[in-house]
Amino acid sequence: MNAKLTLNSVSKSFGDNQVLRDISLTINTGEVVSFIGASGSGKTTLLRCINLLETVDNGSIHLGDTDITAVGLDANPIRRRIGIVFQSFNLFPHLSIRRNVTLALTEVLDMSSDEANETASNLLARFGLSDKIDSYPDRLSGGQQQRVAIARALALNPEVLLLDEITSALDPELVGEVLDVVRELKGSDITLLLATHEMGFAREISDRVCFLADGVVAEMGQPEQIFSHPTDPRTQQFLQRVIAAGRLRG
Repeated sequence: MNAKLTLNSVSKSFGDNQVLRDISLTINTGEVVSFIGASGSGKTTLLRCINLLETVDNGSIHLGDTDITAVGLDANPIRRRIGIVFQSFNLFPHLSIRRNVTLALTEVLDMSSDEANETASNLLARFGLSDKIDSYPDRLSGGQQQRVAIARALALNPEVLLLDEITSALDPELVGEVLDVVRELKGSDITLLLATHEMGFAREISDRVCFLADGVVAEMGQPEQIFSHPTDPRTQQFLQRVIAAGRLRG
C-alpha cells in the first residue's frame, strides 16, 4: 500500500505542557485509523497538527511526498487536500445549508455557482439532507448539522479527512446517524483519521487503532488486537475503565 501520511518524530508543546512526544506513524491510502485515549492524551492536537492548524515544534509530516511542515509552505492548498470536521460543527449560522457547502467551492476553488450547487445537492442527498438544503443551521438537529459539516468537508474532495470527536457534542440518540455517514465513507479512496471516544465504533470501522497516552503512541494495531489482547499496561488500564463504564459493547 502507498503511504498517504507519514509522521516523523512529531512533538508539540504549549508552554511547559508537552502534548505530543516524538510521534512517528505511517498511514496508508484509504486506511481508516482511530485514535483513542483519555482526554488530554493528544488526540485532537495530533489532528490539528496534521491539518496545519497547529505548527509542530520538532519532526515533520509528509502528505505523500510533500513535507507539509516545511518552513514557508503555503498551508491553504494543503488544507484543501486534508479536510477536518470538528465536534462543534462550526457551520456559518447566517448562511443556508446550501451556501455552507458551496462557499469554499465558489470562493476558493472558483467553481461556478451551478457546478457548486450540483455538488452540494448531490452530497446532501447522499446524507439524507435534500429537504434541508435551503434551511439554516439553527433549524437542524445536532446530528443533521454534523452531517452538513461532513458534507462541507467532502465537497472539496480531500485526500484525507480528519474527524475530531464528531459525536461528542451530540445527544445519544443522534450519534448513530452521524456514524452511519462515516461507515459509508469506509472503502472509498479517502483516508480517514478519527479521534473518538466511541470505542465500539472504533473497533467496528477501523483498519488500525492507535492508543495515545501522555502524548506518545503507547500501542497500535488491528482493532481485535487492541481491544481484545492489548499488551501495553496503559492500554489495558484504559480499556478496563472503558468496559467498567459500559462504553465498549458488541
